[in-house]
Amino acid sequence: MFTGIVEEVGEVTAVEQLTDAARLTVRGPLVTSDAGHGDSIAVSGVCLTVVTVSGGEFTVDVVNETLQRSSLAKVAVGDAVNLERATPAGGRLGGHIMQGHVDGTGVFVSRDERGVTTFSLPPALSRYVVEKGSIAVDGVSLTVASVSEDRFSVALIPTTLEVTTLGRREEGDHVNLEVDVVAKYVEKLTAPHVAANAHNV
Repeated sequence: MFTGIVEEVGEVTAVEQLTDAARLTVRGPLVTSDAGHGDSIAVSGVCLTVVTVSGGEFTVDVVNETLQRSSLAKVAVGDAVNLERATPAGGRLGGHIMQGHVDGTGVFVSRDERGVTTFSLPPALSRYVVEKGSIAVDGVSLTVASVSEDRFSVALIPTTLEVTTLGRREEGDHVNLEVDVVAKYVEKLTAPHVAANAHNV
């Protein structure tokens, strides 16, 4: 589990194409300080399993399913990525409950002088996003300021712009989105009852 509080901005130092997968090497001195084989690290919001750790860098394998659903399919050497270690039991829940299971990607649309930033929202995800609810963008826990069928906005404070990759995003950049998992569970649990009621009307 993650909470969307980015610990450091890392750098992709190598990308190796494998059969139906990719192996990434990422520099992250802080997140590797106590990491070992099998540990989980969120890379721009994607939960990945550490394969090796050496000299402040770690490698991860990204399977085809993850590549298809996230922006990591287009990641290149030199790209900056948000990094967060898995939250330990008893740790502070500084953001919101996140799994690191990306639901899809959005596109950076605009940011005004107040830091209000707008992203496109895939239609399949719009029903899970509500005003003042939580959403993860590139692994950053954010509060939704406004939402419509095809886009949403968040208000980014200067600190978030400075210590995450979101301050470097430009128009047209793709970002990873993870909606609130609680909303998805509620939908699944209530679906049979909603369908039954609709049938009885």
